[in-house]
Amino acid sequence: MPKLEQLAALVVAAGLALVSYWLFFSWAGGGGYERRAPSRDQAALTDRRGP
Repeated sequence: MPKLEQLAALVVAAGLALVSYWLFFSWAGGGGYERRAPSRDQAALTDRRGP
């Protein structure tokens, strides 16, 4: 029975890893798949490189 329990634990762990990987990259914006243009706030911050 320990082999069956180990196999079940591996299947559950692999399933959770795949779901968390998918959620991370879907919520994080895809890791560069759909690059967004910088917002106006970010553009304003980069233009103010004063002393």
